[in-house]
Amino acid sequence: MTDVGQTRTPSRPAKGREQSGNPVSRWFSRLTLFVSQILDELRKVVRPTRAELWQYTIVVIVFVTAMMAFVAAIDFGFSKLIALVLGSGS
Repeated sequence: MTDVGQTRTPSRPAKGREQSGNPVSRWFSRLTLFVSQILDELRKVVRPTRAELWQYTIVVIVFVTAMMAFVAAIDFGFSKLIALVLGSGS
C-alpha cells in the first residue's frame, strides 16, 4: 500500500534544466525544430484539385447567399411586425 501524501520524484529534470549552453543557440535549435515540424505537417496536407476547389467555392457562395436571403427575410418580417405592433406600419 502506498501513502496518500507520498510524492514521487520526477524521472526527468525540469524542462528549464534539460538543456544547457548558449541561450541563442538553444533559440535557433528550437526555431529549426519548429520550422521542420511545420514542413512535416505541410507534407501531410491533401490539396484539392482545381475541380474540387471550384466545387467547394460554389457551395460556399450558394450557402452564404441562401443564409443572407434567410436573414434578410427574417429581418424584413420582424420589422413589419414591429411596425404593425407599434402602429407606425406602412
